Amino acid sequence: MCGRFSLYHQPHLLARRFELQNLEELSLIPRYNIAPSQDVLTVVHDGEAYRGGFLRWGLIPSFAKDKKIGYKMINARAETLHEKPSFSRLLSRRRCVIPADGFFEWQKTDHGKIPLHIKRKDGDLFAMAGLWDRWQEPGGDVITSCTIITTAPNALMAPIHNRMPAMLDTSGEKVWLDRNVTDHQELQNLLQPFEDSLMKAEQVSERVNSPKHDTPECIIPVTQNESD
Repeated sequence: MCGRFSLYHQPHLLARRFELQNLEELSLIPRYNIAPSQDVLTVVHDGEAYRGGFLRWGLIPSFAKDKKIGYKMINARAETLHEKPSFSRLLSRRRCVIPADGFFEWQKTDHGKIPLHIKRKDGDLFAMAGLWDRWQEPGGDVITSCTIITTAPNALMAPIHNRMPAMLDTSGEKVWLDRNVTDHQELQNLLQPFEDSLMKAEQVSERVNSPKHDTPECIIPVTQNESD
């Protein structure tokens, strides 16, 4: 699964990488420990340009009876998107990407679970494939939410966890956000494990275990951390 991630690149770098045309509308701050139920930056193509916006992480389908279902839908499995009504209809028309510069996973060891920050070796931003939907509480507010798609692990991730986020390369990202592309098989073919040779995993402080901690200490390798 993907249950935490980071996004701390400077706004102008985000805007350049994702070709955002509405940077001035976004209040972007560095995030070091993003957790489910929080608002996350997402990117869509509105038919004319790429635009960023904040959606709640944890999908609430438009037909849901209770918004609490979002806590159970932070991820969607790439292999079964076409089988589940909550996701198959969104695959055709409500796709997004979630920018990140790293995600967290906890590896089981003989001494307990170790938090790891997993990212590109070059430190660049990447896009995680996502889906979004809009739900309205009866007589209440409208909530726009999203889910992060996961896929099978690559060679780096396999010893750590049996799932990883579906990270798109630049060309795949363009196709994923193209509103004219609606073929499910073409879209699902994009959701492959990312090249493991381009990634690395670093052990980080257990501070990241709590979403209350959202500071640079969450991403510093433990060899550089002061003792807790």
